[in-house]
Amino acid sequence: MTTYLLAGGGTAGHVNPLLAVADGLREREPDAEILVLGTAEGLEARLVPARGYELLIVEKVPFPRRPNGAALRFPVRFSRAVKRVRGYIRDRGVDVVLGVGGYASTPAYVAARRERVPFVVHEANARPGLANILGARRAHGVGITFPGTPLKRGEVVGMPLRPEIAGLDRAALRAEAAAEFGLDAGRPVLLVFGGSLGALHINDAIAGSWRDVLAAGWQLLHVTGERSEHEDPRAAGYAVRRYVDRMDLAFALADVVLARAGASTVSEISALGIPAIYVPYAVGNGEQRLNAASSVDAGAAILIDDAEMTAEAVRDRVLPLLADDERVAAMAAAADSSGTRQGTANVIRMLDEARAAR
Repeated sequence: MTTYLLAGGGTAGHVNPLLAVADGLREREPDAEILVLGTAEGLEARLVPARGYELLIVEKVPFPRRPNGAALRFPVRFSRAVKRVRGYIRDRGVDVVLGVGGYASTPAYVAARRERVPFVVHEANARPGLANILGARRAHGVGITFPGTPLKRGEVVGMPLRPEIAGLDRAALRAEAAAEFGLDAGRPVLLVFGGSLGALHINDAIAGSWRDVLAAGWQLLHVTGERSEHEDPRAAGYAVRRYVDRMDLAFALADVVLARAGASTVSEISALGIPAIYVPYAVGNGEQRLNAASSVDAGAAILIDDAEMTAEAVRDRVLPLLADDERVAAMAAAADSSGTRQGTANVIRMLDEARAAR
């Protein structure tokens, strides 16, 4: 029996790929022991046990960015975290480790190396985080989602996707999806979303242009986010939801998507072959623009800056795209050829290779 330790978390961008790999391992090896290493503060503290996996806790030890009291305490705290993970690896007989980034990954990489257990790094974003930059130097294998991600020995493997997305038959589910959202399966649909909390500029732009979208012959499925104050005009052909549990149904209905450019979002849309209009989140280190770059370069997507995302931009840039059937079809073909549904299988293959080389 193989024992796997999957390390990482903090955000959905780390937790979801990790859980996709866990699910893939569990399906392939029902008898395998699959452990997840995370912090008590991250999203993994809720999502991992809910999915049926054991969560091992390690202290959250942020890498110091400036000289202060936290920087002075860092060596002791980090050493303590590594010691704890080494104990987990020994006590549970861990055979191989996967790190996906986040606070739990760095002590996992160090602990695995000291215990002579092979480890694999997977980086979801086009701009890697510090944990994976450090881990990639000693990893047996380094998987990246997007071409050009600057990690040593990076192999493009794609994003581990949720099973309901990786196995989605969009055509087969379109009628069910249309019924779920009260839309017409025979007419094209623009799916708009900006993340679980919403995206202000995207929501405001749609609030000022939804009538134009409907007048162009398209329907709208608009996921506004749980904290949005966007009002539902209850117009025929315009479905408004604050949150959608079944994103597989939303994707099954989408002919074009307008969304943020998180790594998982870009990977899912590309894997499903859906043309996209990306509005990268302007806060952070610019990783969302980089995430979208390969899709834009392939002709599968266009980019609109967040500051430019207005009702006028919808009328001037989105509606001409929606009116061009040939261009939409070409973008769909480009997305289909540039995305992959094999991310989970590819990462599991890397884990197998690392374990075999031990």
